[in-house]
Amino acid sequence: MTRRSFVRSSAAFTAAPFIASSRSLGANYGEFGDFKKRVALIGSGWYGKLDLLRLVQVAPIEVVGLCDADSKMLGAAADLVATRQLSKKRPPTFKSYQELLDQEKPDIVLIDTPDHWHALPAMAAIESGADLYLQKPVSVDIAEGQAILDAARKKGSVVQVGTQRRSTPHLQDAKKQVVDAGLLGDIGHAEICCYYHMRTRTPLEKALAPVPEHLDWDLWTGPAPMRPYNTVAHPRGWRSFKEYGNGIVGDMCIHMLDAVRWILGLGEVERVSSSGGIYVDTRSVANIPDTQTATFSFDDLEVVWNHRTWGDAPDPEYPWAFFLYGEKGTLKADVHKWEFIPRRGGKKLSGKVTLELDQYPEDETEEGIEKHVVPAVRAHMRDLLSKIEDRGRPIADIEEGYRSTSACILANMSQELGRSLEWDGKNRKIKGDDEANRRLARPYREGYTHPSLA
Repeated sequence: MTRRSFVRSSAAFTAAPFIASSRSLGANYGEFGDFKKRVALIGSGWYGKLDLLRLVQVAPIEVVGLCDADSKMLGAAADLVATRQLSKKRPPTFKSYQELLDQEKPDIVLIDTPDHWHALPAMAAIESGADLYLQKPVSVDIAEGQAILDAARKKGSVVQVGTQRRSTPHLQDAKKQVVDAGLLGDIGHAEICCYYHMRTRTPLEKALAPVPEHLDWDLWTGPAPMRPYNTVAHPRGWRSFKEYGNGIVGDMCIHMLDAVRWILGLGEVERVSSSGGIYVDTRSVANIPDTQTATFSFDDLEVVWNHRTWGDAPDPEYPWAFFLYGEKGTLKADVHKWEFIPRRGGKKLSGKVTLELDQYPEDETEEGIEKHVVPAVRAHMRDLLSKIEDRGRPIADIEEGYRSTSACILANMSQELGRSLEWDGKNRKIKGDDEANRRLARPYREGYTHPSLA
């Protein structure tokens, strides 16, 4: 059965969006009112708090520990959690995730660290018996992702990956109303993009600074290569460096690629070709590309990615988005809205995000919150909780997260090597390319052991 006939003949599973009743903080958790699990957060920065507070909103969980290499960030997060969780208790704080796991024995662990610190705490949390919410991309190299997937399957852990486009209510509507309904007809091409100016423009001489007293830079660096501290890397700017993340492809492409994979029922990528580099902003301390194109080949469909951190978006209405082109029309979609445009007349369809501020008024004043994204994160957390109860596979299961992560890492490898890479998903290697296969596991800094070797 081809992908096209599958799309025409049968709709893939779509989780129904949760409809919350009007509520005050901590007053009504719906079906999860008795879900009193012990929860820990590893990585207490911007998105760690955003994820954790969404879980606090949907179930009466108890936050029993926070972990971070930055004591100032850690203390502020603990103070905030005390004001938001039902018990009003300030959770204990830790510098060592292993001490947190050993002492508090959480049921659920959220991992919201930089990419280079995903694998080791994920493996430790799985070994401890916890279920996980693991931010995307699942790993900084492909072998790490394989190790996490294998460990989760061996232990029977439920692992939800933070590719929450799968749980975005208005995108679920677009999938149902347009794609599953066959309004696009045969789908011959997909494009994904990001034109946000999100790569730092700070030059090296302005970025270097002494390490702050509240930051353990050696611990923060962890298994990555040791580099001098700079004010861009921490906090929040680490994605501008190859040492700590997978750049804009690993940050933004993965969301839209995973959305297309979910909507169209695509499996593992078969071939990846990518080009790009630092073409415009050459003075920045950043070492990731400011321009990149990647082609992801799946069976009978190619998905083409473009990002530029300079200039204007070709479609200003959709600067970070996916586009599905069918014989009968086009679907445009992003985190704010979607539009179906038929080719020859017919009815246009559209939808947009619902912010849920009436149900969750605390969203209005939360610092750093992405109001248009948190409905999807709440739905993602509910899906995780329901699968923890029935021990099923969540909508963004670790295997799906591993597949989307691997495709993005292959794109960066292709760009660096200057050639296409053919992926053998069954045997977990790149066909006929020894040099590329040696890059499947990045060397760890002395004192740390790569999980594929452990």
